[in-house]
Formats: sequence, C-alpha cells, structure tokens
Amino acid sequence: MPNFPQGETDVMTAEAAVAAGKKLSGARELAVDVEADAMHAFHARLCYVQVGTDEDIYLFDTLAEGVTTAPLEPLFSDPTRTKYFHAAGGDLQYLAEAGVRVKGLFDTHRAATLLGWAKVGLADLARELLQVELPKEHQQSDFSVRPLPAEVHKYIANDVRYLSEIGRQVREASRKADILEEVELDCLRMTDEAAERPDLAELRPKLPRGSLSPTQYVLAQALGKELHLRRLQWAEKANVPMGRMMSNAAISAIATRPPTNLKDLARAQGIRGAVVREHGEEILALIRELTDKAKNGQLPREESADRAPRDPLRKKREDALRTFRQAKAAERKVTPSVVLTNPLMDELAKAPPKSLEELERLPYFGEKRVRLYGAEILDVVSKVS
Repeated sequence: MPNFPQGETDVMTAEAAVAAGKKLSGARELAVDVEADAMHAFHARLCYVQVGTDEDIYLFDTLAEGVTTAPLEPLFSDPTRTKYFHAAGGDLQYLAEAGVRVKGLFDTHRAATLLGWAKVGLADLARELLQVELPKEHQQSDFSVRPLPAEVHKYIANDVRYLSEIGRQVREASRKADILEEVELDCLRMTDEAAERPDLAELRPKLPRGSLSPTQYVLAQALGKELHLRRLQWAEKANVPMGRMMSNAAISAIATRPPTNLKDLARAQGIRGAVVREHGEEILALIRELTDKAKNGQLPREESADRAPRDPLRKKREDALRTFRQAKAAERKVTPSVVLTNPLMDELAKAPPKSLEELERLPYFGEKRVRLYGAEILDVVSKVS
C-alpha cells in the first residue's frame, strides 16, 4: 500500500499562497479538485482549490482576502506536469474563469468510463483500487461557510489525498488496454472546451414536440423561454440556484400542458409549492397572455420550431458510423467511445472527410485513429448517398 499525505495545509493568505506555489513547483504530478457553492447560491463562487502531491495537501481558500489562483497558474498550464482530476468538466470552467487554464489533464472519471468500468465514481475507484472508503455525504455542503466544519474540511482534503495514486493506476490500466492515446485526446478536448461557465440565459430546457400541433409547439417554446427568464430573475433575487427555484422538468410540464388555475399548476411535475404560492398568479397571467397571442398568430416562430432543413444524408451517415464503431469496438474489446467519441461521430456525420489529410486535421481524432480506421471511415461515409 503506498503512503498518502497525512494532514493538510490551509492556504488563507497571499503569502501562504505564494509559499504553497513554490513548494508545489517541484512536483511532476498534482492531484486537483475544486469546490464551489453552486448548490447554494445563484452566482456560484469558487470557494476552494485543493492540490495534493504524494507528500502534501494544500487547501487554497479562494474566499480569503488576498488568496488567488495566480500561484497555481504556471503549474496548471505546464503540459509536462500531469494534473489528475476526477470529473473535471465543471472544475475546469471555474479555474478558467479565475484565469487558470489547465494543460496536462488526466481525468480519472473519463478514463475509467472509456475503460468500460462499471463503477467510475471517485469513491468507487478508491474502494476498488486502494481499499479506501471515502464518505460522500458532504458533496452538497455549502463550501462558502467559514469556518468550514471539520468533517467537511476533511472531506475536501480527501478528494485529493488518494487521487494521484488512483490516477497512476487508472493511467496504467489505460496503457495496458491500449487506449491511453484516446483517453489523453479526450482530456485535451475537455480542457480546450472548458473556457468559461455557460451563460445561464442559454440553459433553458429543450421541450419535447410529442403530439403538439404546430401552434401548440410555438406556444410551448414561448412559454419555456419566458418561464426560464422569470426563474432566473426569481432565483437571483432569492440567491438560490435556478434549478432549485424551478426545475427543467417543471418548465417543460407547464409549457407543454399549460395549467389554467393554481390547483392544476400545483400538480405540474416538479413544481414546488413555494413557487406556486409566491409566483403562481404571475405564471398563470403569463400563460393567458401567451395563449392569446398564439391564437392570434402573434408569437414569433423560433428556428427550432421551424425545423430548419437538415442534410438528408446525415442520419444515414450517423447510422453507418454507429455500426462501424460497434464492430471495431468488439474487435478491439474496448468501449465504442474509444473508437469514436460522440463529438467525433457528430463531426464526421456533419462534414464527412474526403481524404486522410482531412481526417488528420480533425481536432482530437489523432494519429492512431487515422492509422487504425482512416481508410475504412472514408469508405463508410463515401458509400452513403
């Protein structure tokens, strides 16, 4: 059993942050995690950045005066140093927003998923690989609370205490399964795409068309858009996450089957009683207003409602590529996403390449995929007509 760092150092001043950065500068591998108060506030803040090595753990309190991520930037942006994260997507966005871009990422969650392991949570990997139990009951804690409760403090430290060793073992498993290049390419994609947190205004739920008539669907789109904007206003005023104010399921239920009274509104899937009591009349007034406009043809038809023309062959290419991916995955005894990730499938179906040179230029495709599958992929997409 390897040795793991004992204890942890709280970084709560600018001077301590600089000192921690210098101490970490000698490490070639870093375990990293991030905590924010996204479950408790409308505008989520970066609350902690935890960084671990085989000897030390540093908890950067980014809410403390003078503590920033600046001392970590040269370490995190150095591609020659491995940064082990677990499920890094949201963490990378918070770091990017703070001015830190990560290079040299190895995401243990993504790697375990591509390996086809049945259980890929951090606690699962710690149990399977190290026989260590990691309690997860503090996942939804408010990490902005100061002082942080002792049990939560231990929880955030443990998120990096064992991660470097887990990362090494998962990386070695990826190498033995001959999928390390594919894992690293997908980790590169994750770092490139995590430029910033998404605009909340763009996160309204997609509504099912189902059996709705064209007029009903236009109304549903208008209601879904306006209800999303209203929940943002209400959530910001109450300083709660937008999903806690009104879930996507509630918006979808109201938009596709608009209630006409408070009793029916209260029965809508996912709607909270407090929202009905505080905003119910406003929601019903909005429904009446937009319903009248829909009847009079006054609602603008959104592009999604218009069903913009699509490439008629794209679906055929998707089906052909899916069949190819499944066959190659069975041959290599790997998961289908190792052969072609979903983003690569989408890109190949949307803009089919005509040469190996075009395939080589496709981001995150990689030399190995060109060598193993290039000619066959060109043949698959060229046969769809």
